[in-house]
Amino acid sequence: MILLSKCEPTENDKKKLSDYISKYGVSAEYFYSAGQAIIKLSGATFALDENVLKSFPFVERVFETSEPFHFVSRTYKKEDTVIEIKGEKGERKAEIGGGNFTFIAGPCAVESYEQITSLAKKLKSFGVTVLRGGAFKPRTSPYTFHGLNEEGIELMKEAKRLTGLPVISEIPGESALKYFDDVDILQIGARNMQNYALLREIGGISKPVMLKRGMSATIREWLLSAEYIMKYGNENVILCERGIRTFDTETRGTIDFSAVAIVKEKSHLPVIVDPSNSTGNRKLVSPSVLASACFGADGVIVEVSDAPEETLCDGMQAISSREMRDIINETNKILPLLKK
Repeated sequence: MILLSKCEPTENDKKKLSDYISKYGVSAEYFYSAGQAIIKLSGATFALDENVLKSFPFVERVFETSEPFHFVSRTYKKEDTVIEIKGEKGERKAEIGGGNFTFIAGPCAVESYEQITSLAKKLKSFGVTVLRGGAFKPRTSPYTFHGLNEEGIELMKEAKRLTGLPVISEIPGESALKYFDDVDILQIGARNMQNYALLREIGGISKPVMLKRGMSATIREWLLSAEYIMKYGNENVILCERGIRTFDTETRGTIDFSAVAIVKEKSHLPVIVDPSNSTGNRKLVSPSVLASACFGADGVIVEVSDAPEETLCDGMQAISSREMRDIINETNKILPLLKK
């Protein structure tokens, strides 16, 4: 990090700056030119508050020369993180990251016993390795279906018992954590990406968590949200690109495929793509899954329904279980080529 001064700092200025940055293990080196100072800060500069640095009277500008996050970066860990999902007896159920392409699929919302269990059985036979299903459904409108809540979690547990598939479901807030003991992966939705109280709470447990990118969030903001979770101790973080809001209205959102490649370069964390929520159109799911694989994603999370016209939540973007089977088969054909 570089500070450019308005004028040559006094010894008192230097002391005040040193008192602040030394608390974070950061040191300062001064270079002078034409009555100005260029101050190079070295160490854990990611921990410094840029607004505090700008508040020093002699500081004119602050330049970032490194990423403002630490634990999610390749500097902290060079090799790819692999998230292991284990069963009750410690057996490995799934691996996300490290060259694996994981298929996560299931209904947008859990609606009944028959719906979730029948889908889970089909999806497992087709090669899906993690079952998704929304029990708590944060929705834009207060008049739409908001899920079965605790009952939905119980139905997910039953589908897990019948098929052996690990399950993922969205947690709406820290107060609901008590219902998620048997949920294998906690999903933090786009609306909660910057719910820092929830991020800190999830950081205090070791359960895997999928962090969806906010619909208007930059890559930096997304990674800083992941940093919250890791800073508080939970390193089992999966990032999910679910589409961002742009000026175009032809799709529900715009999948930022370039973000997948950028994040894979900056971070060791696995990245998956949500082609259902991002496009809002079932016809675009298959090509989006194939594109996700080409951009280096570690998997996809897809909404599936065999009765989309009857579903209570986002039926227009759900594909059938047979379409999911075909997508898995097509993707598995190109994965060996991509590795070469």
